[in-house]
Amino acid sequence: MTVRGFKSFASATTFDFEPGVTAVVGPNGSGKSNVVDALAWVMGEQGAKTLRGGKMEDVIFAGTAGRPPLGRAHVALTIDNADGALPIEYSEVTISRTLFRTGGSEYAINGTGCRLLDIQELLSDSGLGKEMHVIVGQGQLDKVLHATAEDRRGFIEEAAGILKHRRRKEKTLRKLDAMSANLARLSDLTGEIRRQLTPLGKQAAVARRAQAVQFDVRDARARLLADDIVTLSTAVERDEAAEQALKSRREQVEAELARGRARQAELEQQSAAATPVLNAARDTWYQLSATREKLKSLGVLAAERQRHLGAAESVPDPSRDPDRLAEQAQRLRAEEAGLDLALEERRIGLETAMEIKEDVEAAVRAEEQRVRELLRAAADRREGLARLAGQVAAARSRVESAEAEIGRLHQGRAAGTERHSEAAREFAALESQVAGVEEGEERLDADYEEAAAALAEIDAQIEGLTAAQLAADRERESLAARREALAVGLLRKDGSAHLLAAGLPGVLSAVAELLTVAPGHETAIAAALGAAAEGVAVDSAEAAVAALERVKADDGGRVTLVVAGGALPGGAQAGGTRPAVPLAADAEAAAAAVAGAGVARSQVRGPAELDPVLDALLDGVVLAPDLAGARAVLEQFPALTAVTADGDVLAAFSVRGGSATAPSLLELQAAVDETDARLREATAEGERARFALAAAKARRAAAAEAEAATLAALHESDARLAAVAERLGSLGATLRSAAGESERHELALSVAGANLAKEQGALAEIAARLARAQEAPAEADPSMEDRDALAAQATAARAVEMESRLALRSTEEQLNAVRNRAAALERAAATERAAREQAAQRARRRRFQARKAAAVAAGVEQLLRQVEVSIELAERERDAAEELRAQREVELMAVRSATLELEVELAKLTDSVHRDELARAAQRLRIESLENKAIEELGLTVDHLITEYGPETLVPHSPGESADKWAALRVAVDDSGEEVPEGMPFVRDEQEKRLKRAERDLAALGRVNPLALEEFAALEERHQFLSTQLEDLKSSRKDLMDIIKEVDQRVEEVFTAAYADTAVQFERVFGRLFPGGEGKLVLTDPTDMLTTGIEVEARPAGKKIKRLSLLSGGERSLTAVALLVAIFKARPSPFYVMDEVEAALDDTNLGRLITIFEELRESSQLIIITHQKRTMEVADALYGVSMRGDGVSTVISQRIDRAPAQL
Repeated sequence: MTVRGFKSFASATTFDFEPGVTAVVGPNGSGKSNVVDALAWVMGEQGAKTLRGGKMEDVIFAGTAGRPPLGRAHVALTIDNADGALPIEYSEVTISRTLFRTGGSEYAINGTGCRLLDIQELLSDSGLGKEMHVIVGQGQLDKVLHATAEDRRGFIEEAAGILKHRRRKEKTLRKLDAMSANLARLSDLTGEIRRQLTPLGKQAAVARRAQAVQFDVRDARARLLADDIVTLSTAVERDEAAEQALKSRREQVEAELARGRARQAELEQQSAAATPVLNAARDTWYQLSATREKLKSLGVLAAERQRHLGAAESVPDPSRDPDRLAEQAQRLRAEEAGLDLALEERRIGLETAMEIKEDVEAAVRAEEQRVRELLRAAADRREGLARLAGQVAAARSRVESAEAEIGRLHQGRAAGTERHSEAAREFAALESQVAGVEEGEERLDADYEEAAAALAEIDAQIEGLTAAQLAADRERESLAARREALAVGLLRKDGSAHLLAAGLPGVLSAVAELLTVAPGHETAIAAALGAAAEGVAVDSAEAAVAALERVKADDGGRVTLVVAGGALPGGAQAGGTRPAVPLAADAEAAAAAVAGAGVARSQVRGPAELDPVLDALLDGVVLAPDLAGARAVLEQFPALTAVTADGDVLAAFSVRGGSATAPSLLELQAAVDETDARLREATAEGERARFALAAAKARRAAAAEAEAATLAALHESDARLAAVAERLGSLGATLRSAAGESERHELALSVAGANLAKEQGALAEIAARLARAQEAPAEADPSMEDRDALAAQATAARAVEMESRLALRSTEEQLNAVRNRAAALERAAATERAAREQAAQRARRRRFQARKAAAVAAGVEQLLRQVEVSIELAERERDAAEELRAQREVELMAVRSATLELEVELAKLTDSVHRDELARAAQRLRIESLENKAIEELGLTVDHLITEYGPETLVPHSPGESADKWAALRVAVDDSGEEVPEGMPFVRDEQEKRLKRAERDLAALGRVNPLALEEFAALEERHQFLSTQLEDLKSSRKDLMDIIKEVDQRVEEVFTAAYADTAVQFERVFGRLFPGGEGKLVLTDPTDMLTTGIEVEARPAGKKIKRLSLLSGGERSLTAVALLVAIFKARPSPFYVMDEVEAALDDTNLGRLITIFEELRESSQLIIITHQKRTMEVADALYGVSMRGDGVSTVISQRIDRAPAQL
């Protein structure tokens, strides 16, 4: 056997199996069993699991770290057939199998391609069937033991070479069953055809009669159809001549119309060329007129300003002299210094009076205390010493009783404390057991609350972030749609767009794109800028000229160009005519004077090169909130231009505005810029919300896991805590009772202590009174003179203090008044000096502005004279251009009128020609329809139809008109032998009658099957064929059943003999493998040798069991080996392969099995995969399989020469 690319055999490896026993050895995982798999695979094994794989592709070498995978697996098995065991005329038979990784397979016998079935059929004749009982692989013994009775029968049938016959018989029976159904269908079909022959024969007779009638119908229809075609063709030829005359007149009118249109186009082109000239003249006149109005306004403003500035200035008030005010302030500051000294003296006097008052009041209080003590002592003496002594005795008795009560309470408290301590110790003993549980419970409660709060907080965050993301997405989509709509509005098809698309050098961009307008002022600024707002910015005058030439050359339309820097050839300004004197100062003054107004220039920003242009275009332009504000601006400053928020423009001599129009480019660009900024912000907000939402969801997952974990731990802790809750409850009640008793004793003790202290104080006071009364001599009542004198001194001291305090407050008020007056005078002096300085500056400025206004008025008067001359010239040019335009319009109207008349005539001619063409087309469609009808209904072309059936052709006689069957043979001929046609001339009425008669006869026949004749003949022939085939099938089925009976008889004979031999061999082999034991094979149904199964009964020595499932593992393996060896001996095969069948056997049983192997080697070749040394010792050749680190199996071999045994 040669193996290449099969499993671990990457390189070509050849095994020469010697006669006798060949042992294949090697460590685990080296690839020994792959040898068995290769033998099974090349002999036709189709099960991937049998080959220890998941799919058939797994048998191809899969590659290792140092060797790439192969694309195919190839195994070739060469068998010595010198004895003719294989039914093929070769002494050696080589069977090969190749599997490609793409899924294809190839099989070959001696190099010739074949089918898998061919290989299986070839091997099955020598006992090497597809069941592969000769190959006992790993786990095969267990499969033999667990095989059903029918599977064991299959082992014997395969060894006897009859299994393939059984398979063929079963396949044949299945085919016969299928054929029986087809045979029944065929019988039914034959009967059905037989029933159909009778009515179909009647239909065939009717069809023969209908053939003659159909000839008349076909002939008459053909002749009438040919007559219709000839008549319509003649009418078409006649009408085509009249149509040609109309077409000639139409061509003449078309030529005249072309000349008229050319002249019209020429005049329109001249008018179009003159239009820019006229527009330029009008624009010049308009601009000069506007300049004149502005100059007039400027002149009026200069005169008014000159008059206003020349008025007399106001004279300052002499009483407000700043020097006099400063002198008064100095005098008040000197008076302030004197008041400061007086205030300090009065503050010192107040402090002295307060000290005297306090000393006198202290002496008064001491004297009053002395008098009260003397009075009390005298009263005590009057009450008597006896009564005081009795009070002392009673007080001492109450003190002794209180002390006794406190002692008793101390004893009760000690007893209660002892009981409380005992209950507390008992409660603590149990509480210590659950202290840890309660501590953990609190911690778990806190953890769960914290986890739940965190989860709720994250849920709220997710909800908020989701809403924020959706809102941001909606906002972004809305802004994107608005951006697209606004961008479409920017794409205007005019000269500006054409110029920007041309990409000329020097063209910067659209003015609207370069400017930035304060929000809310876009409409007003666009109105103020006018055409410049929608113009194009260029970097130089040369670029502007080149751009105009390009637009004119391309006929791109009108365009407004703005030159960056503002300089144009000849010194003109970019904005056209502008005032000689800038009006920026007036604009600022107007913005300050009118509420809600502003300077237009301050609301626009752009690149530095456009600043001069903006300064010129927006000079003197004021933004007003509404029309009232604009009128207020013009009333105060007539030279200015006011623009409202709605885009209304008001000047001294012109007003422009009205209802809202389409947004200007400046407004659109501002809207686009704003939308872009909001879109970027919305996009960024959406991304931030999306990122935050993803992070929040991740945090929520972690928080949910934490919350579930803490809740589970809390439930577990609750279960543990509930077990001791009841015991702690009872002990807690006991402890609370003891604690309550201790608290009651403690409260009573505190009350008794307070009572004792009170009684002791009362005793001490009465005892002191008694002692003073006993010791003091008898005295008279104390004198009140000293006390009254001290009281009078205290009253006088209080009066002195009050006067000092009032004098201090009066001095402070005078000082504050003087200080404030001095500060006010100083401020007035400073204010007056600043006012006089400002008045002087205003006077100087007014004189300068008056001189400037006079110069402006003189310049305006000179400019007005020049502008009047220019306006007169521009008006003459405009009138000339308009007169020339009017002349062209008159000629153009005449040409258009003539052209219109020609177009009307052409339309009428075209309609006439069209109607004629439609009529001709309808006639041709009718002819075409008739031609199609001839082809579809009669199968005749037009030429053949007219030639054979035209009006000039004679009408033949109908074949059904004569009963003479020989009339067709009697044909008249001329002198040359040609047939003389017979018939009658074509008459349309007669042919129509003939057609109706034939159709009536055909209708009388009813429904006619035109194919009845052919169908009847074909059906009759088919019935005869099917009847013959049905008889052949019945005969063949009977022959097959006879053959199957013979095969069953032969299979039964061969199986009976093979079973008998196998049963005998099993008893012998079992007895040798199990000395003293008994084993036999039993038929499940001895009465039916064709289907009976085979059961195995095995009873080792010393055991009464016969069931295989009750045997030990080694006994079951030996039993399976005994069955296989019995089959091998009963019906030997050329070779057997065993893969580690002795692995589970002990030494004794191994020795018995080896003895069986030695017997088998005499008749068959054995290939054994083994790890057992004793098995290797009986081998005639050894193959060692190993696997190096590269994952590829390698093989070494050793032939063993056995010397004769020494006696």
